[in-house]
Amino acid sequence: MNNAEMTNQQLVSRAKAEHRRLRYRDAMLSVIGILLFLMIWEALVMLNIVDSRKLCGVLEVFKLFIVKLSDPTPDGAVLTVNIWSSLQVVLTGYLLAIVIGIPLGWLMGWYRGFDAFMRPIFEIIRPIPPVSWIPLTIVWMGVGLTSKAFIVFFSAFVPCLINSYTGIRQTKEVLINVGRTFGASNFTCFLRVGIPSSMTMTFAGIKVAIGNAWATLVAAEMLAASSGLGFMILMGRSYGRVDLIILGIVVIGVIGVIISALIGACENLVLRWKKA
Repeated sequence: MNNAEMTNQQLVSRAKAEHRRLRYRDAMLSVIGILLFLMIWEALVMLNIVDSRKLCGVLEVFKLFIVKLSDPTPDGAVLTVNIWSSLQVVLTGYLLAIVIGIPLGWLMGWYRGFDAFMRPIFEIIRPIPPVSWIPLTIVWMGVGLTSKAFIVFFSAFVPCLINSYTGIRQTKEVLINVGRTFGASNFTCFLRVGIPSSMTMTFAGIKVAIGNAWATLVAAEMLAASSGLGFMILMGRSYGRVDLIILGIVVIGVIGVIISALIGACENLVLRWKKA
């Protein structure tokens, strides 16, 4: 092995070690940030800086979390039932938005004629708040899972379409020209050049969409729901249970973080060719 190869191996080893060090540092800072936030929160309640009727302590929320795993009061369902009910609503509407919105955005961004045909319809639908569909949804679909998932779908559909559309429109012309030079058809360039080039923006839209989906959950579960995290939060408001409200909010946040991490893992898997 010559000196040049040894030097390259040393540089790669150092780069990997530095990368591991930075990841460890970032993880520790994240943990410290969360712990500091929880300590400040608990201190505000313990020192009576904030009225306990408006904000309960961290320990109270944790105790309620343990209790709600087996106790259905006061909203009528244990925590796991509420989580499963909300996940059904969110994931149904969210996955439907991905399946419809992303391909539609790609087609609109690549084919100008299709864009001209669909854009007026989309521009009319885009500014309409998802919650404004609630009255029509009740008339069309009743108050079951389908109607609530439909509301979530509209909140997630727009960012999925816009980001996939923007991503494929930003495909470099030189890449398209190279494909056509080698005899690729327009559809082949769409599949092999346009879609891969758009994936970074597309995943950005997917991440925004999951936030929108959870944000719409509480409104969607106003549709005569009998369980769900949004319903639990509404019952907490009705009974004046601040701890129940905060527990619902915290659980939604934690589940959102887990789903975002899964999306990030999928993104790394799909876009591993860029890192390579």
